[in-house]
Amino acid sequence: MDENSRFEPSSRFKSGLIFVILICFVESIIFVGAQDLDEGSFKELCNTDLTSFLPLPYGSLPNMVCKPVWNSYLLRYSQSKDNVITIVLSTIYTSGWVGMGFSNDGMMLNASCMVGWVNNEGRARIKQYHLKGFTPSEIKPDEGHLPLTSVPPYVVVREATMYLAFQLQYNKTLKMQPVLLAFSSKYPHHLRLTVHDDKTTIKFDFSSGKTDSSVDSSSSIIKNKKTHGILAVLGWGLFLPFGAIFARYLKHKDPLWYYLHVVIQFVGFLLAVAAVVVGFSLNHRLHAFIPAHKGIGIFILTLAVLQVTAFFTRPSKDSKYRKYWSWFHNWFGRMSLFFGAVNIVLGIHIAGSGQDWKIGYGFLVGSILIICIVMEALSRIKKSEEPEFPSSFPMNSL
Repeated sequence: MDENSRFEPSSRFKSGLIFVILICFVESIIFVGAQDLDEGSFKELCNTDLTSFLPLPYGSLPNMVCKPVWNSYLLRYSQSKDNVITIVLSTIYTSGWVGMGFSNDGMMLNASCMVGWVNNEGRARIKQYHLKGFTPSEIKPDEGHLPLTSVPPYVVVREATMYLAFQLQYNKTLKMQPVLLAFSSKYPHHLRLTVHDDKTTIKFDFSSGKTDSSVDSSSSIIKNKKTHGILAVLGWGLFLPFGAIFARYLKHKDPLWYYLHVVIQFVGFLLAVAAVVVGFSLNHRLHAFIPAHKGIGIFILTLAVLQVTAFFTRPSKDSKYRKYWSWFHNWFGRMSLFFGAVNIVLGIHIAGSGQDWKIGYGFLVGSILIICIVMEALSRIKKSEEPEFPSSFPMNSL
């Protein structure tokens, strides 16, 4: 075997690894975008005649205020002197459900919302939901704290636009109010809402018709959630697995493999610790009860700390304890990577992230598995092609 063919697997690995890292890094930083309608289009929509398809009082709102609030979401409302506020929310609709919620603190927990959809039979439905938790089973239909009036809420789809209409009665004029907006492309199943594709929280002043442009606690929580997810994916999903790959498949590049392994694992460890710190901060602010995700996070952080400790206590190759140390280092490392991947999937589910998070992380995991399979096959082929030298040399008989 010549010199070039000897190092062929590592060159393939490096080129493929660079490509995968670039793609995975982009996929890990998830961004869900939507094209906003321009100001002229919103003005045209505000002039739409609602009386032809919305019943009273929704079809004719006195002193109506019409404001774009998010993506294609358009908010029409009218507030009377006796503190009755009539709301018509419209947005582009193809399938799934559309929701608008009211929250005391801008957070999802304990918020109440109105959700509308058109089922498979073509029947329009609208219901109030109480958001008691993050999972679909904790979002209860026909419950909530919205002060609905005796006027029935109404939902209709016209020209690919859904209109949610409902009326609320307050004790005083509604002013600055945290508003939750969300949608999903999947239909509710037995009145149970599916995970939303995207969401946002705004602060809207119903007395002036203005949106608070300042960064509020709810928007910072959303950013912290994304930061927590990105740090976890980069740490447990990218750097730490690739650090292990370097250690397993680049042993012939001694001592390069060792330095790459240590540096990459150290960066991954820092990202993992940062993800845990942001996670604890979120848990404190949300007051959420998610013992499985939190418990696994603490467990894998403990394993990671033990791995760092093992680096400083590594015995020499001639030590009789070396094999026990290697066993500990290898299997605890594999265990931490496995539970790290499980916790990322669990976190994506709990946070109710959109399909982009699932597709991005699925692509990352799939790429790592493919790399491991290919490198393992190349490694075994290389070993099978190496000549076997006899342990002893025969002596010529006299």
